[in-house]
Amino acid sequence: MAKRITVIVKNPERQYEGLRYSLGLMFERHDVCMVVLNHEVRSTAEYSENAEFIEELGGCKLSNVDANIQYHGFRRISFEELTDRMIESDLVIPF
Repeated sequence: MAKRITVIVKNPERQYEGLRYSLGLMFERHDVCMVVLNHEVRSTAEYSENAEFIEELGGCKLSNVDANIQYHGFRRISFEELTDRMIESDLVIPF
Protein backbone atom coordinates (compact mmCIF):
# COMPACT_ATOMS: atom_id res chain seq x y z
CA MET A 1 0.00 0.00 0.00
CA ALA A 2 1.40 3.38 -1.03
CA LYS A 3 2.22 5.83 1.74
CA ARG A 4 2.20 9.62 1.62
CA ILE A 5 5.74 10.64 2.57
CA THR A 6 7.31 14.06 3.13
CA VAL A 7 11.10 14.26 2.98
CA ILE A 8 12.39 17.45 4.63
CA VAL A 9 15.91 18.54 3.66
CA LYS A 10 17.09 21.18 6.11
CA ASN A 11 20.79 20.32 6.23
CA PRO A 12 22.58 21.57 3.07
CA GLU A 13 25.23 18.87 3.49
CA ARG A 14 22.57 16.17 3.10
CA GLN A 15 20.55 17.61 0.20
CA TYR A 16 21.69 15.00 -2.32
CA GLU A 17 21.01 12.20 0.15
CA GLY A 18 17.48 13.54 0.67
CA LEU A 19 16.95 13.68 -3.09
CA ARG A 20 18.15 10.11 -3.62
CA TYR A 21 16.04 8.87 -0.73
CA SER A 22 12.99 10.61 -2.21
CA LEU A 23 13.56 8.98 -5.59
CA GLY A 24 14.04 5.56 -4.03
CA LEU A 25 10.72 5.85 -2.22
CA MET A 26 9.02 6.93 -5.43
CA PHE A 27 10.32 3.87 -7.23
CA GLU A 28 8.55 1.87 -4.52
CA ARG A 29 5.36 3.65 -5.64
CA HIS A 30 4.94 5.96 -2.65
CA ASP A 31 3.54 9.49 -2.92
CA VAL A 32 6.63 11.58 -2.09
CA CYS A 33 7.20 15.28 -1.70
CA MET A 34 10.70 16.65 -1.09
CA VAL A 35 10.83 19.92 0.84
CA VAL A 36 14.06 21.97 0.94
CA LEU A 37 14.07 24.45 3.81
CA ASN A 38 16.18 27.52 4.54
CA HIS A 39 18.92 27.03 1.91
CA GLU A 40 19.44 27.16 -1.83
CA VAL A 41 20.26 23.81 -3.37
CA ARG A 42 23.76 23.41 -4.77
CA SER A 43 22.76 22.31 -8.20
CA THR A 44 25.32 20.09 -9.88
CA ALA A 45 24.58 18.37 -13.18
CA GLU A 46 23.97 15.10 -11.33
CA TYR A 47 21.64 16.76 -8.80
CA SER A 48 19.64 18.58 -11.49
CA GLU A 49 19.21 15.44 -13.57
CA ASN A 50 17.94 13.45 -10.59
CA ALA A 51 15.73 16.30 -9.35
CA GLU A 52 13.89 16.31 -12.69
CA PHE A 53 12.88 12.68 -12.09
CA ILE A 54 10.86 13.64 -9.02
CA GLU A 55 8.26 15.52 -11.03
CA GLU A 56 8.41 13.01 -13.91
CA LEU A 57 7.49 10.28 -11.44
CA GLY A 58 4.60 12.31 -10.01
CA GLY A 59 6.25 13.74 -6.91
CA CYS A 60 6.75 17.34 -5.91
CA LYS A 61 9.58 19.67 -4.94
CA LEU A 62 8.74 22.43 -2.47
CA SER A 63 10.83 25.11 -0.80
CA ASN A 64 10.61 28.29 1.25
CA VAL A 65 13.66 29.79 -0.52
CA ASP A 66 13.10 32.17 -3.44
CA ALA A 67 16.22 31.04 -5.35
CA ASN A 68 14.99 27.43 -5.39
CA ILE A 69 11.68 28.57 -6.82
CA GLN A 70 13.20 30.90 -9.43
CA TYR A 71 16.15 28.79 -10.58
CA HIS A 72 15.58 25.16 -9.62
CA GLY A 73 11.93 24.41 -10.40
CA PHE A 74 10.56 24.22 -6.86
CA ARG A 75 7.11 25.40 -5.82
CA ARG A 76 6.70 27.66 -2.78
CA ILE A 77 5.54 26.30 0.55
CA SER A 78 4.83 28.28 3.72
CA PHE A 79 5.45 26.93 7.19
CA GLU A 80 1.68 26.69 7.70
CA GLU A 81 1.33 24.60 4.53
CA LEU A 82 4.28 22.45 5.61
CA THR A 83 2.61 21.82 8.95
CA ASP A 84 -0.57 20.67 7.19
CA ARG A 85 1.43 18.44 4.83
CA MET A 86 3.27 16.84 7.75
CA ILE A 87 0.03 16.14 9.61
CA GLU A 88 -1.46 14.53 6.48
CA SER A 89 1.66 12.44 5.78
CA ASP A 90 2.00 8.82 6.82
CA LEU A 91 5.73 9.37 7.29
CA VAL A 92 8.01 12.42 7.64
CA ILE A 93 11.73 11.90 7.04
CA PRO A 94 14.12 14.69 8.09
CA PHE A 95 17.55 15.27 6.58
